[in-house]
Amino acid sequence: NFSTPQKNRTNEYIERLAWRTPGGGSKGGAEAFDPKRLLEEFENHIEELKHLDEKIQRRVEKLEHQCHREAKEFAHKVQDLQRSNQVAFQHFQELDEHISYVATKVCHLGDQLEGVNTPRQRAVEAQRLMTYFNEFLDGELRSDVFNNPEKIKEAADIIQKLHLIAQELPFDRFADVKAKIASKYHDLERQLIQEFTAAQRRGEIGRMREVAAVLLHFKGAYMRSDVFEDTALLCQRVNKQVGEVFQSPETVMAKLIQNIFENKLQAHVKEKLDETRHSDVEQYLKNLYDLYTRTTALASKLTEFNLGSDKHTFLSKLIKNIFSTYLESYIEMEKDYLRTRSALILQRYYDSKNHQKRPLGGGSIQELKERIRQRTNLPLGPSIDTHGETFLSQEVVVNLLQETRHAFERCNRLSDPSDLPKNAFSIFLLLVEHLCVDHIDYALEIGLSAIPSADAKNANLYFLDVVQQANTIFHLFDKQFNDHLMPLISSSPKLTECLHKKKEVIEQMEVKLDTGIDRTLNCMVGQMKHILATEQKKTDFRPEDENNVMIQCTAACSKVCVYVSRQVERVRKSMDGKNVDTVLTELGVRFHRLIHEHLQQYIYSSMGGMLAICDVAEYRKSAKDFRVPLVLQLFDTLHALCNLLVVAPDNLKQVCSGEQLTNLDRNLLHAFVQLRVDYRQARLGRHFS
Repeated sequence: NFSTPQKNRTNEYIERLAWRTPGGGSKGGAEAFDPKRLLEEFENHIEELKHLDEKIQRRVEKLEHQCHREAKEFAHKVQDLQRSNQVAFQHFQELDEHISYVATKVCHLGDQLEGVNTPRQRAVEAQRLMTYFNEFLDGELRSDVFNNPEKIKEAADIIQKLHLIAQELPFDRFADVKAKIASKYHDLERQLIQEFTAAQRRGEIGRMREVAAVLLHFKGAYMRSDVFEDTALLCQRVNKQVGEVFQSPETVMAKLIQNIFENKLQAHVKEKLDETRHSDVEQYLKNLYDLYTRTTALASKLTEFNLGSDKHTFLSKLIKNIFSTYLESYIEMEKDYLRTRSALILQRYYDSKNHQKRPLGGGSIQELKERIRQRTNLPLGPSIDTHGETFLSQEVVVNLLQETRHAFERCNRLSDPSDLPKNAFSIFLLLVEHLCVDHIDYALEIGLSAIPSADAKNANLYFLDVVQQANTIFHLFDKQFNDHLMPLISSSPKLTECLHKKKEVIEQMEVKLDTGIDRTLNCMVGQMKHILATEQKKTDFRPEDENNVMIQCTAACSKVCVYVSRQVERVRKSMDGKNVDTVLTELGVRFHRLIHEHLQQYIYSSMGGMLAICDVAEYRKSAKDFRVPLVLQLFDTLHALCNLLVVAPDNLKQVCSGEQLTNLDRNLLHAFVQLRVDYRQARLGRHFS
């Protein structure tokens, strides 16, 4: 079975063979076709091919045998090589273990040598430094290192170490040598700075880098009057040069800033704060707030420089290192100052009034009498005469609020964020204590004590002035609560506590205000009652000569109306918002009750009834000043009741059925009819049967 290509090649081979054989060509050739010769040629050729195949087969067998033999030999060689490699690997392991053992011995020996050499080097270094220290002690620098300008780098290293040593020495015994070392320290620093400047002018970057590496270990920095401005300007000025000179400019800038903070800035802060910490707490707190604010502002400016990956943490740590000791005790000093300052403001005010503060809630018999009198209006003795003084001062309030506002501002700046709500709340409690309790509440207590009894004559009612000023103070207090305290506690649990405390304080004061206003209204009504009792005469409503009477309101009515108008105006000035309507409603109701009861004390003739109607009409005009619909309605009804005093007997029933009287109690109508002088004579009672 041959494939097509093989068949084609076989056919081509036979064709060539046939063409080469004489008589083997086609019939059209030069010679005649001879099949026998062609067959013989084919048979001979086939025999040759068989011999050739046998020869090739023998050669193939020989080559296969040779290949098998060489494969076995190669396999034996590979096995020998593997055995040799394993032996070599074992030798290598042994050699590695031996090398490790030797290395361990060498390291141990090196450690021992270093342990011996390090103390020796330190001793040599100490001896060398002692030699140089003796030269400063003698006052004569003989060593070449201090006199040869070419050895300034070595001299800088020595003077830095001596400077550190000198700082640990007691001042009283080594003051002179410490001063000499410090002088040489600053002298070398100045020389290095000059050399750096000269190299900069010459454009020798390499020399600048070399000098800067030495200068880096010196802690000095040139500062003028304002350390904060100078620091910012200095960093701004050297930042570009540092970038050109040093391979790690961020490290150099960070080191520069660290040196400024830990030396110049820290010394400046310490000087400013320590000089006032115990002598002037107010100035100390102001300085602390100002210095901390300016330091944080400086740190914010310095963030524009490349100081490493975490520059904000780096700067925060520097600030903390400077202020940590002051901030730890800040809030206690703030509270102590605020407590002392507030007490002083209050005491100066009371001293200016020549007033000795009365202890409130002392438990004395007089105190008990006062509280009973306040709550029951019983005449348990005379009230306190304050001579019109309210003992409330807006100036005092403004000063207290201003001190507290400054405290809140300092608290916001100087407190740790986690402690801010707690600290702000403690300041708020001090404000409550001094403003609300020691000032406002005390004034309310004094004001309540000064309110006269209801039956007092010509009483001066100053409590409304207390109410007016207290309202103004409440508004200022509430404004500071919202503007300065709320932002500090709005997102903390202290918010609920603050709101509860504020509500509690205001409610306590409102109770006293309500009590004082109630007693003041009683005094007003008592004064009206006194006017009526002294000015109103029985003959006003039963004139002896009814034909010769002026139809107008009585003198008592006129005086009462003048008094009422004056009190209504005082209430409007003293109150605000809905409180005006609430108080005037209560005053109007009591005013109406007084007039209603007063009119029922008299017997009225026909002309007297007309005069009573004139009085009520005048009272009704005063009622309009209240601008309270209920009060006006009450006097409208009273005016209608007075018509019963003058209406003809036959029309009484019709009048009682009118729009304004139809819903009133029949007994009330009857009571007014009984006030008529002709009640019994005309037997008017039958009209109510």
